[in-house]
This record gives sequence, C-alpha cells and structure tokens, in this order.
Amino acid sequence: MDASELTFKRVALLGVGAFTQALMRHLHRDGAEVTAYLTRDYAHYGPRQEGPCVSSVEVPNPCPGFREHRPDFLIPMSLEWALRPWTAELLGLGIPILCPTGEGLRLERERDFARELCRQTGIPFPHSHLIPTRAEAEALVRREGRPFVVKNPLCSPTSPIHTIVCETPEDTLAWLPRIDDAEGIFLQEYLGRREAGHIALVSDGEIYSLVTNQEYKRAFDGNLGIIAGAPLGGLVECDPGDRYGLAKELLEPLLPWFREVGFSGPVQVTAIRHEERWHVLEYNVRLGVTSGPMIAAMLANPLDTFGRCALGLPLSPRWRSGREFGCNLTLAGYGYPFTQLTGPRVPVTVDGAFQGDVWWQEVAESALGGLEATGHRIADITALAGSMDEAIRNAYSDIRQIRSLGSYYRTDVGQSLWPPGNP
Repeated sequence: MDASELTFKRVALLGVGAFTQALMRHLHRDGAEVTAYLTRDYAHYGPRQEGPCVSSVEVPNPCPGFREHRPDFLIPMSLEWALRPWTAELLGLGIPILCPTGEGLRLERERDFARELCRQTGIPFPHSHLIPTRAEAEALVRREGRPFVVKNPLCSPTSPIHTIVCETPEDTLAWLPRIDDAEGIFLQEYLGRREAGHIALVSDGEIYSLVTNQEYKRAFDGNLGIIAGAPLGGLVECDPGDRYGLAKELLEPLLPWFREVGFSGPVQVTAIRHEERWHVLEYNVRLGVTSGPMIAAMLANPLDTFGRCALGLPLSPRWRSGREFGCNLTLAGYGYPFTQLTGPRVPVTVDGAFQGDVWWQEVAESALGGLEATGHRIADITALAGSMDEAIRNAYSDIRQIRSLGSYYRTDVGQSLWPPGNP
C-alpha cells in the first residue's frame, strides 16, 4: 500500500489517569479503537470510562496481549515503558511507538547527554555539572557561589531526586544534604523564571511544530510554593509557524542529529529566557501529560498524525478552527503537593454541565454510586477556544463546578508567564 493510503484503526496507550483518558477519547472520536495498558496501580477510573483496559497489577507483562491483539501503534505516557523488564520483548514485536527509541531516547533520559548535544550544536544551555556525590556537589556550590537547580541525572518517574529549584547558593547548600545521590546529582544553574516550551513532532527527518506552551509548575497562586510533581495548570497556543522562535533556536540545530539517529516521535523543549536568549532547560520525547490531550483536541486528524509519526512518515497535521488556544487546570486534592499527607476518601460532586472536557485522575466510584477522591490529584479540566482569554475563562467556569473537601486549584493561570518570555 502507498504510504499516502495508510489508515490506522487500533491504538493502545500505556499510562493512567487524565492523560490516558483524554487521548483515548480524542482518538476514538477520530475513528480509532482504543485500549490502554495501565502502567501504575492508581488513577484507573478515567481510562476505564473510554475503552478496554488491562492493569499492570493483574498483568505484569503487556506483550502477550499486544501479540494477540496487535495495535497499529502505541502511545506511552512517560518513559517508564522503556525501563521495564519487558521493554526488549516489546521492541521485538515491531509495533510502532509514538516515542523515539535507542539513541533518540537519551535526549530526555540522560540530562548530561542533552547538555553535551547542545554544546556540540551551539544551543544555549545553563552552566551545569554532573556530580557523583553530595560532598562534591556542596564543594562545587561553595566554590562557584551561584544557585543551582538540583535534578536527577537520569530522568524517570522513580528517580531518587525530583527537581528542586534553588534561587540562591544558600538554598542549594541547604538542600544538598537531604539529596539521595545514588545516581549522582545534576546541577543546572538557576537562570530565573521566564520559562516557556515548544512541542513538535519529528518524522521522516523533518520537524513539524505543533504548539508553544506554558506549564504552571509551582503549587500555589503567584508561582509560590514548591515545584509540584506535575503542573497545576497549562496553556497552549497552536503554533506551526514557531511564532516565538523556540523551534528555530532550540530544535532546528538538532535536525542533523535527529536524522542521524532516526529520531521519530514527539519532542518538547522547555526553555528559559535569559539575557534575551532562550536557553534549554530540558527536552522531553513524549506528548506530555498537560499539553498532549489539548494537542489531540486541536488537531482535526490526530489519529493519522500520530500514527504516521510513529512510523516515521511525512506528516500533514490539520487544525480545527476556533481551537487555537487551550487552558488546562488541575483540581488538586487534600495534602497536594505534599504527598506524604493523605486524607479520607471524600466525595467528589459535580454541579452542572461542562463546557469543555473533564479528565479524571485519582478518583473511584463510591459505594453510593458517586465519585470519591482516592489520591492527591482529582481531575484535569481543559478548554479550547479561538482566544486565550476565552479558553481560560471557560476552564475556570468548569472547574468551579467540581467540589471535594480539601481540594484547591490555582486561580491565576494566564496572569503570569504568558506570553512566552514574560516573568
């Protein structure tokens, strides 16, 4: 069959929660038969509303199921699929994956690899060090007298270090004694808060820009509090023309490397504006839990676009009119972002119909037939519109209709950090 005549029907997702539920529904709306392999032991309610699901708790290895009911391609939520005992077996099945493999995966997985690649290609990257021990890290901070963001050298959901943004040398020195240096420590110079991101697909040796995005990573209004485990909000702008120059400055210089390693899949660059230049903070090689669902809803042909990218073919993304901007809000539950705190399974109630989409996170059906909270993140609310102001307004209208004791959400998404480059 000619590549232009390809059609996709069966899609399997690897993940849990709102991201997986949203992608399942959007792809089903576009004609796909969707299933999910639930890779963690929580946040199963949402995906199970959209199609057949298999839990990793009950089936530790998804490969026999994929062999029996072979999907046309797979969409992973995170890098954990590449770190499992069954990874080699999965790759051996030859099922296309919407994620790079091999050398391409290192762009996200290994922070120092990304730093060196930026150095070789002339892409600005904050002053950084890969340090083996806490003692050596403390000595370096005292010697250089500058603040660092503390990260794990290897990126994964189970990393012993989760990002700690330190804004002074004293902050950095205060945190380092508490760090687990089992995999070493990656110190990246702190360059401020003027952060933004850009998401593209790389396929057939070309870069296809999709959106410019912003994530509200701090827990509370005013960008106060700690960096949460996942963002509390996000904005996206349809941006195939790279309006803000992020792709031109931070992705296009990687094109020879993308072609050399056969990179095929999503790529997101998160960057900081410093001294009137964008500097790379990190790269991700998956759609992303905040922006991915909105991208799928903005595309008129997400099934074809994602399927062809998984195969490394030329792409022709088409966009829906009136959905050029998107806003995502998270309804956080009791104790979040301090996940050591846990509360009871309190009811989750909804008052009225939603204008946009609500994707469920850590909830379950109660004995009385309603919903109850089972963890720290209750739901993600997304709204798309023809203007950013309208998307934000609609998202807030929807989130105000959900109630759960002890829950909260940020009330200031869009009031800072947007447009890209703003503090």
